[in-house]
Amino acid sequence: MKRAIICLLLLYVSSALFAERKEILLNENWKFRFTHQVQHKSEQRVNLPHTWNSGDALSGKQDYYRGMGNYTKTLYVDPAWEGKRLFLRFEGVNTVADLFINDVFVGEHRGGYGAFVFEITDKVKYGADNRILVKVSNALHLDVMPLVGDFNFYGGIYRDVHLVITEPVNISLTDYASPGVYLVQNKVTKERADVHAKVIVSNGSESTQPVQAHVKIWDGDKLVQEQKMLNVTVDPHDWTTVGMDLTIQKPHLWNGRKDPFLYRVEVTLFVGGKEVDRVVQPLGLRFFHVDAEKGFFLNGEHLKLQGVCRHQDRAERGNALFKEHHEEDAAIMAEMGVNAVRLSHYPQASYFYDLMDRYGIVVWTEIPQVGPGGYQDQGYNNLPAFRENGKEQLKELIRQHYNHPSICFWGLYNELKTIGDNPTEYIGELNELAHQEDPTRLTTAASFLSYDDPISAVTDLIAWNQYFGWYGGAPSEMGEWLDANHKAHPKYKIAISEYGAGASIYHQQDSLKRGDASGWWHPENYQTYYHIENWKALAERPFVWGSFLWNMFDFGAAHRTEGDRPGINDKGLVTFDRKVKKDAFYFYKANWNKVEPFVYIANRRHRERTLSVTDIQIFSNQSEVELFVNGKSQGRKQADDYATFEWKGVALQAGDNRIEVRSTSKKHPAEDHVIWHVK
Repeated sequence: MKRAIICLLLLYVSSALFAERKEILLNENWKFRFTHQVQHKSEQRVNLPHTWNSGDALSGKQDYYRGMGNYTKTLYVDPAWEGKRLFLRFEGVNTVADLFINDVFVGEHRGGYGAFVFEITDKVKYGADNRILVKVSNALHLDVMPLVGDFNFYGGIYRDVHLVITEPVNISLTDYASPGVYLVQNKVTKERADVHAKVIVSNGSESTQPVQAHVKIWDGDKLVQEQKMLNVTVDPHDWTTVGMDLTIQKPHLWNGRKDPFLYRVEVTLFVGGKEVDRVVQPLGLRFFHVDAEKGFFLNGEHLKLQGVCRHQDRAERGNALFKEHHEEDAAIMAEMGVNAVRLSHYPQASYFYDLMDRYGIVVWTEIPQVGPGGYQDQGYNNLPAFRENGKEQLKELIRQHYNHPSICFWGLYNELKTIGDNPTEYIGELNELAHQEDPTRLTTAASFLSYDDPISAVTDLIAWNQYFGWYGGAPSEMGEWLDANHKAHPKYKIAISEYGAGASIYHQQDSLKRGDASGWWHPENYQTYYHIENWKALAERPFVWGSFLWNMFDFGAAHRTEGDRPGINDKGLVTFDRKVKKDAFYFYKANWNKVEPFVYIANRRHRERTLSVTDIQIFSNQSEVELFVNGKSQGRKQADDYATFEWKGVALQAGDNRIEVRSTSKKHPAEDHVIWHVK
């Protein structure tokens, strides 16, 4: 019965004559086993997205399994599909994937964070069941980035898999798994936008094909611009590039959080007057630059990039995320007022870039060339195969995500060392390649070396990971260091790519004392203080083109033994399960989000207290608030320059105390309250 239903569904999908490609999601009903489990019937049923490390890595097991697993699935190939072209598209498999169809090798992909596509047209049996086998390894490979990293290397097919069915002539799926369409913004101003549409046309048939390409740009249901019927001839089993120039007068610009407007571009192919393929892509028209003294400008207007870093994992799921998880993350970022994000330290799900386009959040995305930070080993080795793999991953990153207007920066490395195999020359090669692939965007990197190191001068922009006040030093040193850097290298366009401090919502204290960065005490109130002081230094320096706090969310790092449990980096402003927003989250929300009225009482989770006199700290985007303790007003206060209100030396009574704060605005009422108990 189940087989009959599946066949009917597949027949229904294929019953119409294809005018467009068809995509069938293949996430259900895979069989998984580790490669060492050679016994029959040792497989278990899994659905994708899937990782085999959601248990061991997230429990803090430092030697979590990094080896090989087998994924198999039966695919019935409809006989009606004969004469079409069939492709398998994997959006993410970590780290090396080998594909077999009916136990015949099809191809290999090396790299855990980019999409890849294999054509299987000639590999399948039509009108029959076909066995898909994907052998996946997340073991260390010295020729594949990354070599090290302060995060988990989850193994598995952790993003979606699609079967894509097209006519013999199509918009190419196999150009580094790109959409086959590149919308090059040659020149954009507020008056006019000149866009070059480059289309990769592939002919899988046995004969030469005359092909016509048609491009339309839509604003909702309104046709804005079109280029009709550009003719090309494509040889058998070959491809060619079609280029079309389009101009939009008085364009509606993509303007970040203020107005993330997107056009819709349809590219259609015709053969013999019949539509054979169509691809739809976003088009967000914008122009930007970075000034060494004044920072980042979007569409000619200065924009202080108030950014966060984001890892793609979460509690219980590891990196095997659903769309709902990405949507929740994006919504939390938007609530805090984030206008920029660094997607560290690897390309992330294509859907997340879609969300950043729609929210208007500026993106720094990067290849996974990751150094060890404060740990052992190297993030770069001078193996020819490693260097080539990095270039391949950079091409994948750029080509797959070229059309996302949110992306402004291509990142080339994070925390590489220059002792031993020195990567500086190689970074120069990557920088040149990035500009060949995309001359419209800027390159950057995240360093932790001295600003005098020559590696800092290679990319267009440069940023540093600095943790003054957590890994030694004091928060006040951030401003001093920035000023010294800017004075020593006034032509550098500098940013802060990471800054942060650990915090557990279970670690509360009466006084303000720094936690032990590598130990088991990470008090929440110190993280709040750390961010207040660091943000002051960053906000007051216009030459800092962006800052990206570390991290938006707690994330998995099996080797860490700190905080309230092993295996977690707790520098996030939101807990790993996304259930609790820490106090520092609301400090930034008060400073960055001026739209949603709110007030928030800090140190709220310190419910059981020993001191009867305390300071009370409030964050709010309102100009004035009033504090009440046990129903008695403690007076009104105006916000300081950083949306913070403080009452010093407030007396509490023995037992329960109701702490309440209200905005004084009748137009934007907001209130918050907590109960604190004094022993």
